[in-house]
Amino acid sequence: MDKYQEQPHLLDRHLEGMMNSLLDIIRDSGSPPPLVHLAFKFLYIITKVRGYKRFLPLFPHEVRDLQPVLDMLAKQNPRDPDTWETRYMLLLWLSMICLIPFDLARFDGNLVSMEGQARQPTMDRILEIAKCYLVVSDKARDAAAVLVSKFIVRPDVRQSRMADFLDWVLSMLSKSSSQTMEGTVIVNGMLQALAQLFKHGKREDCLPYAATVLKCLDNCKLSESNQMVLRKLGMKLVQRLGLTFVKPKVAKWRYQRGCRSLAANLQAQGAAVQNQKREVAADEADDDEEYDIPAEIENVVEQLLIGLKDKDTIVRWSAAKGIGRITGRLPKELADDVIGSLLDCFSFQETDNAWHGGCLALAELGRRGLLLPSRISDVVPVMLKALTYDEKRGACSVGSNVRDAACYVCWAFARAYEPAELIPFINHISSALVIAAVFDRDVNCRRAASGTFPHGIDILTAADYFAVGNRVNCYLTISVYIAGFPEYTQPMIDHLVNMKINHWDGVIRELSTKALHNITPQAPEYMANVVLPRLLPLSVGSDLHTRHGAILACAEITHALFAFHFAIVFFLDELVTQYVSELQNAEEMIRCGFSRALGALPRFLLKGRLQQVLEGLKKVTQISPEDVSFAESRRDALIAIAKVCQTVGVKGDGSQEEYVCRDNVDQIYATLLTGVTDYTTDSRGDVGGWVREAAMTSLMEVTLLLVQNEAELINANICKQIMCWLAQQSAEKIDKFRAHAGSVFLTLLHFDHPPVPHIPHREELERIFPRSEKETLNWNAASEAFPRITQLLGLPSYQYHVLLGLSVSVGGLTETTLRYSAQSLFDYMKKIQSDPSALESFCETLLKVFEDNLRNDRVSVPLLTMLDQMLANGCFDMFTEQENHPFPVKLFTLCKEEIKRSKDIRKLRSSIGVFCGLIQFQGDMREKIFFQLFLLLCHPFPIVRKTTASQVYEMLLTYGDVVDVAVLEQVMAILSDTNWEAELPVVRERRNCLCDLLKVPRPQLVPKNPFPGRR
Repeated sequence: MDKYQEQPHLLDRHLEGMMNSLLDIIRDSGSPPPLVHLAFKFLYIITKVRGYKRFLPLFPHEVRDLQPVLDMLAKQNPRDPDTWETRYMLLLWLSMICLIPFDLARFDGNLVSMEGQARQPTMDRILEIAKCYLVVSDKARDAAAVLVSKFIVRPDVRQSRMADFLDWVLSMLSKSSSQTMEGTVIVNGMLQALAQLFKHGKREDCLPYAATVLKCLDNCKLSESNQMVLRKLGMKLVQRLGLTFVKPKVAKWRYQRGCRSLAANLQAQGAAVQNQKREVAADEADDDEEYDIPAEIENVVEQLLIGLKDKDTIVRWSAAKGIGRITGRLPKELADDVIGSLLDCFSFQETDNAWHGGCLALAELGRRGLLLPSRISDVVPVMLKALTYDEKRGACSVGSNVRDAACYVCWAFARAYEPAELIPFINHISSALVIAAVFDRDVNCRRAASGTFPHGIDILTAADYFAVGNRVNCYLTISVYIAGFPEYTQPMIDHLVNMKINHWDGVIRELSTKALHNITPQAPEYMANVVLPRLLPLSVGSDLHTRHGAILACAEITHALFAFHFAIVFFLDELVTQYVSELQNAEEMIRCGFSRALGALPRFLLKGRLQQVLEGLKKVTQISPEDVSFAESRRDALIAIAKVCQTVGVKGDGSQEEYVCRDNVDQIYATLLTGVTDYTTDSRGDVGGWVREAAMTSLMEVTLLLVQNEAELINANICKQIMCWLAQQSAEKIDKFRAHAGSVFLTLLHFDHPPVPHIPHREELERIFPRSEKETLNWNAASEAFPRITQLLGLPSYQYHVLLGLSVSVGGLTETTLRYSAQSLFDYMKKIQSDPSALESFCETLLKVFEDNLRNDRVSVPLLTMLDQMLANGCFDMFTEQENHPFPVKLFTLCKEEIKRSKDIRKLRSSIGVFCGLIQFQGDMREKIFFQLFLLLCHPFPIVRKTTASQVYEMLLTYGDVVDVAVLEQVMAILSDTNWEAELPVVRERRNCLCDLLKVPRPQLVPKNPFPGRR
């Protein structure tokens, strides 16, 4: 049955047959209860699809059906959750049977049963069933309300039971609280019963009770309830009470267009219909209108107006229908007052709920002809505002329902009024609808707006229900077609500029600017003379969304105007000069912006000013004390240099003001290579990494540009520097930058169109990094990267830089990086143990790395950690036999210099390990090492003293032969038994004992000079 939900009327011709087949099963006394329930369940499914109002009249309603239905209901358990469909359908059936035109007393016969007990009258049985099911929590409650509305209005029941029933309902309402679950169920049932009763009952029967019911309803304070259904039923009942208070007559003053009958409309003469007066003059008003409107109507209308502002749509919709129904029965003056109050909903102090409810009510009034043409001028401006209503709330916006309802108002007006009445407003309304159909953010609103307007057939063909479903298509394609109609061009442009380029959603801003680009050919003069001057001030405004949209819009419109050869005059020299001058701005983001702008400039703007631009960008890349943390501006400047080079192109013997040439290529490379050495850190971490990454990319782009054009401009020294720096970065500790460097390194190595010249050791590199593995080698994984990059230590050109990179990784803190880099280094050291010249060369390079980075904590601290590991792993065992070998002597000197006056605990603790490792080398240096270690045993920091003692103890266990056997046990005892974290005088005494035992001079305290300026 569900497939018929969209068009249930298709079932109508089959309903009766299906019902009778199922009722035959139900009436058959031989049918088992489960089968009977299944038949009722199928009946419910049909009712659900078609609606009970259409289905109800088909039920058989003969006298013979009354008793069986009552008996079946008597057997039902009202609380059984499995058979509610049976109870629901039986109650609906009973509501139809109770319409039989006979006094129910006739069915009672003898009220004394055979057993001698009094039987209940039929009327009371039905009423008791209704009351029982009005307080259940399932669907049967709705059917019980329908039963009440049909049963209570019977003449015999009305006279004897209506007053008592209403008393019972009102007492249940006043006793129940909508704050509890049970109370909510009861209130729901009572409100449904009252709403149905006041809908189907005759006015004269219900009027005596209406005021009492309204008063009870006011006391319930349903508007404060958090139950949406109760508030909706409250609205429904209030409007039914209001309709009871006023006479059921159609207002004579309402605006009428044509006749209700289509045939009558077609037969009428066109001219006669056009000239017919639609409004009845006030002085010709019928005498029937001159009756007093009850005071309660004011209360009813007020509650309905409050209902228009409810937080839930179904409550607002019910209130809007109530406003429409009641206004249609009021005198003209009072109806106008209602419309005036309704227009107060459209204030920007009100919420989106009030706007939505107001739109629904306006549409209802317009549809019913209750908005006279004299009021159209007040309503149209409100409607136009509602069509673009969009309020930002946190990360999203509200207002799509308001815009959708505003489209409904337009639809209602188009069908309610003669075209002549709307002519003064037609352009504004049609433009607003076209704009909503094409540019609204929500698909529902775009579909709702694709209605009727001038050129409607043409536009609807392009912007039909399905076409407007795709937002990008609307903005970029359909909008261009519609802008081709002159009456829509300017309103569409103005809407995009005023409402969309400052939209909170970035996607809408971008689409809007692209739409402006596409529409520019329709109105180039308007764009150049009106729109651009309006956008330029917005592009430097304070609101971020507006500024973003305005900048994009200026760019898109300028780009579009270029195709029309519109002269947009810039003072080119001043422009480039201004951009370059802003590169030294005190704000980092401004430097970033202008660096990127210079990188994006076209060739004709750079021609003749290339040197000025490159010098300006070079200054941004240089680190000075005041802008040391401006890493992002340095990054953007390096990227811009590569882009500028790609824009101007290469010409070896060309001018340095126009091309990349012999005169400026060295300067460009020098600037880019400076970026690879940026190791700035701040609170954000290694921000210099961004600069190094950009420098590597730019070096690759410039090198490939030169290779493809004039490769002779690349000299061997520059190529060597590039490859060495890339190799160093490929050996460093941060995975992301290591991977980027490795990728660039292999791109340059394997480039073939033509190959990059002067790459040192190309053959060996291609053996280490085969072309087949260019894409598969995972540089991010330390386990794959370090075994490869360590092999470069055997290539003289790369040894220094790779070792420098490895020092940081091997002595680092990240476990996986440390493990794989150290293992790869030790594997290489094992390999060269049998090659004295290779080992000597490695040691020289190692000392040079240390010497060049003395006191550079980024390198020296991990380098000391690496040296400690290398000494412990026996990497330099070849030199231990030779007395006073220059390598350990120089290494000791450098370590001593590195920790001089240092307060860095990590550095001091790493150096202790190196000193202890150096004790294995023979010669005069041993005494100096002991002296240095004993100095550290009395260091001001207790942790350094404790670490030194511990490591010297381990050293003596490992290298016992460095101390005379006679004193070894005593030395070990002092080292292990002394509390090295005690006060310095105590520690110093124990240390001096060690000095005496090992015949090492005691370190002397140097008194501080009280007069630093004198000697």
